[in-house]
Formats: sequence, C-alpha cells, structure tokens
Amino acid sequence: MANNETMARRAPDSEVDAIAMGGRVRSIRQTLGLSSAELALRAGLSAGVISQIERGQANPSLRTLERLRLALDVPLMVLLEGPGSAGAEPAFVRRRHARPRLMVGNKGLAKDILSPPNTDGLRFMVITMPPGAQSEDVLTGPGQKAGLVLKGQISLMVRDEQVQIAEGDSFQFPSDVEHGFVNNTDQPAEVLWIMVGPSHVTPV
Repeated sequence: MANNETMARRAPDSEVDAIAMGGRVRSIRQTLGLSSAELALRAGLSAGVISQIERGQANPSLRTLERLRLALDVPLMVLLEGPGSAGAEPAFVRRRHARPRLMVGNKGLAKDILSPPNTDGLRFMVITMPPGAQSEDVLTGPGQKAGLVLKGQISLMVRDEQVQIAEGDSFQFPSDVEHGFVNNTDQPAEVLWIMVGPSHVTPV
C-alpha cells in the first residue's frame, strides 16, 4: 500500500535536509498547479505520504522518489539535491564526499548514489549490506540491471532462480522481472549496482 512506503533515512555524513527536500517537492507541485491530492494520484502514493514529505517529517525511499520525480517530471537529483546541485564541478562528475546516501529498512542497508547530479537513463550506486540485510526497495520496469559484488557475498533471486554471488562475481538481467537480494552471511557485503532504462519507467 502507498501509505506503507518504506521511508529512507540519511547517514549523518551525507545528510540531506528533509525540510529542504520537502520544500522542493512542494514548490515544484505548486508551480505545476497541482494540489497535494492530485500529486498523490499521479504518483500512486497516499496524500499522507505527500504531506509528510512536504513538511520534512520523513525522507522517502528510492521507490517513492522515483514515483515523485516521474509525477513532477524532474530528474531524481533535483529532488535529492535541488537544481544546480553540481555547483562548480563538471556535470559528469560526482565527488566521493558528495554522494547522497539512502538508508533502507531497519537492517542498515545503505545506497550511496554514484551518478552525477542531473543525469537520467543510467544510474549506478554502491549498496552496502550488513549481515541479514535484504532488498526492500526494488524498482521494476523496462531496462536492465547489473552488478558486481565488491565485497562479501549475496544471495540473488531472479524470477524463480536463487544463486550465491561472491566477491568478484557479476550479473545482469532484465529489470522487469521479479528479483531481490539478501546478505545471509555473517560478514558485510558491498555491491556495485547499475540500472539502465527509459526515463519514463514507472516503478512498481
């Protein structure tokens, strides 16, 4: 259900002001002449979630952000960082200290966004998974997903197949199929995660 969307927290060292992000969502919505209810309908979210985000009471998950940016017709990074967030850096560069971080669920799974600001179509990130962490924020739609295990080991499920992917192993599959992953070991894991697809893909 939309009102049960997983909310994402931010790590202290890369924290984005939730109030500022909520203000950006509200400003774009008002510029488009949309009411909160109309935005909720467009994004497939509840009016309560929209209200929480706009008041800065919670940071939305990546899935919710995708729904919002599609409904508002803006790049994802405009919601995360605001327009002109690249500053003096070249548009194709993302500095290590400036990576947005999304914290998903209650097991410490972290998604560090590596894509530069104001980019679309191809996105990549490093997913850090403590023992017991699993995917809770999966986007599906036309395109491809791929990855490389940088550290540790994960269990990857694609359709009805489940396979262990160890450090140095890589994978790729259509992103419109059922999939998920879990770290069922007693050691942390890190995965370079890549998503490629049309910008109009609706996350489900």
